[in-house]
Amino acid sequence: MQSVANKLNDEIELTQLISALWQGKILIVGLVILCSACSVFYALSLPNIYKSTVLLTAADESQNSGMSKLNSQFGGLAAMAGVKLGSSGVDKSALALEIIKSHAFIAEFIDKNNLKPLIMAADNWDLGTNKVSYKPSVYNAESKVWVREAKIPRLPEPSSQEVHEKFIKEHLSINSDKKSNLVSISIFHVSPYVAKDIADKLVVAINAKIKKDDIDEANKSIAYLTSALGQTAVADMQKIFYELIEQQEQTKMLANARDQYVFKVIDPAVVAELKDSPKRAIICIFGSVLGFLLGCGFVLIRYFLKKS
Repeated sequence: MQSVANKLNDEIELTQLISALWQGKILIVGLVILCSACSVFYALSLPNIYKSTVLLTAADESQNSGMSKLNSQFGGLAAMAGVKLGSSGVDKSALALEIIKSHAFIAEFIDKNNLKPLIMAADNWDLGTNKVSYKPSVYNAESKVWVREAKIPRLPEPSSQEVHEKFIKEHLSINSDKKSNLVSISIFHVSPYVAKDIADKLVVAINAKIKKDDIDEANKSIAYLTSALGQTAVADMQKIFYELIEQQEQTKMLANARDQYVFKVIDPAVVAELKDSPKRAIICIFGSVLGFLLGCGFVLIRYFLKKS
């Protein structure tokens, strides 16, 4: 009997809640309309962001088998002599991915390609003229002067640290699959042409950097080994030094023979036809749902306050 009474009370309570919500329907509808309108204006205020992705794989290292053989034969002696024998023990693609995200590399890359305004001040992109507009409160495109108001220690012109932080967080995405050995580098920007251009240049830049570093290291090793060779009269040691010099020359030869030194392009970046974000429909739906929940919440709070 008690359970029947409790069930009846629950049904009455539910009926009262539904009635309270119905009586507050104007408030609920009003909040839904208000939040929906705000979400629409917010969604429309966001610029379109385009994504350009380049698919890469690690460059073929099969031709380096000779280097690995020499490394196993003379690695100990070379280490004693202070000479690096190539990078058989280093995953160059993994190293390159870490370098891409480093402050030093990004700062040099952005400065060399004059990308700072495009990263820090780009506001929108005009499809008809294919031109990027800049935020007038941040950068004067005509005079090429930074005009933003910055709090100490920031300056009107963004520092390399600030640019690096924004580039890594908002403009760059790197995904690697160790099983397939594939790497995708994506660039996000208000202009699809700028996104593609940066993606292309980034791959060229990282290949060129690792290539230059290996050639420079090989040249230093050759210079050192040549000097050491002239200081020994032991035939066996001379033979070892000649082998080591040959290995370093092989490193230089292979580096100079290919531009895609670390990463080989499988699928090049393209100019995106459709935006990647923002998802305006989702934003508007979220705004409407939020308005409905707020409206119901206000009505129910008012109901319980009156009841108490």
